[in-house]
Amino acid sequence: MNIVIDVGNTQIKVAVFYNNKLQLKEVCDNSSFEEVLIKIDIKYPKIRHALISLVGIFEDRNMQLLNKRYKTLELSHNLNFPFINKYETPNTLGVDRIALSSAAVSTFPKTNCLIIDAGSCITYDFVTNKAEYLGGAISPGIKIRYKALHAFTKNLPELSPKKENSIIGKSTQSSINIGVVQGVLYEIEGYISQYSKEYKDLTIILTGGDAHFLLDSLNFNIFANSNFLLEGLNYILEHNKN
Repeated sequence: MNIVIDVGNTQIKVAVFYNNKLQLKEVCDNSSFEEVLIKIDIKYPKIRHALISLVGIFEDRNMQLLNKRYKTLELSHNLNFPFINKYETPNTLGVDRIALSSAAVSTFPKTNCLIIDAGSCITYDFVTNKAEYLGGAISPGIKIRYKALHAFTKNLPELSPKKENSIIGKSTQSSINIGVVQGVLYEIEGYISQYSKEYKDLTIILTGGDAHFLLDSLNFNIFANSNFLLEGLNYILEHNKN
């Protein structure tokens, strides 16, 4: 039984796995992390191993709690992974992208996989059917695009993501919504189309906080899994326990 922690830019996700199956998932922040950990300890006293992925801020006191309770690994480039990293700058590859690629190789072996993570940023990662990680792309996420329009202009308001029923904006608000959301959809569709032309039998995986917001508007056969990164962390932990 394992516990994995994904410390992202906006929230902390904590998950428990048994036999590679997700048993529990909690979302918290630094102030409530100890409370979540205590609850998990009570419910799953047999947990011995933990893996933490650090992208955002994780307070020292919480790391101490984690180390005190479990044999804890921090996700880094020094661990073993189920894929061959062919990135030209392997030590700069984000730990979140490492986890997603590990999940793809473990879930879809011997398959060409394009993993799209629609979160704070939108990342595109490609793993071949030979378990080779080749790279991908990084672009601003939906919320960042809304914030940027407001922050770098004088008069444009900051809006929340919303889908419009037309491609013609008839107000400033609808124009922004169409520009941001439809722009993201066109971007994703463009990448999928290009990868599909170059690689046969392509499996497309969509994950991240905005995955379900976008999924219904994408006209492709897509495997959507909001817990894909957590599953990747668990696979990495299993791969490095010894």
